[in-house]
Amino acid sequence: MTLNEGRRVRLVAELRLTGSLTVAESPHVRADASADGEASASGGSLSGSLSLGTGIEGTVERVDSYENEQSHEVREYVRLTSLLDDFGHQMPVGSRGRLEEQIASLEPAWQAYQGQKDRVTVRVRLDSGFVLDGVPGELFTTL
Repeated sequence: MTLNEGRRVRLVAELRLTGSLTVAESPHVRADASADGEASASGGSLSGSLSLGTGIEGTVERVDSYENEQSHEVREYVRLTSLLDDFGHQMPVGSRGRLEEQIASLEPAWQAYQGQKDRVTVRVRLDSGFVLDGVPGELFTTL
């Protein structure tokens, strides 16, 4: 499944969003009123929750992809294989053998890194008007 800007998507898991809220400037809404209409003791700070059910649809506005961070072992594997590729033919047999052993010991970490998917987050404008930003792409399927 590929998420692209402008693509229609559907939420595949129920989400519950909780936290503090900020009231947008509006002449019809008091900034010190809570969600149930009572004045807030903290002077404008609101808290609330929102549940979004599976199946809600929307449109992808932005896709951000983040490359997985390389561990020390992965960086060392890349460095040593580059060294072997560039200078291995000039190395004494013993040194070359030790280098190949080091590379072989780092191979599992390299293979695990290669098997990881990059982390993808999306900004989706739901049909209801809500916008979800920075949400993992795995929570959506394309239509």
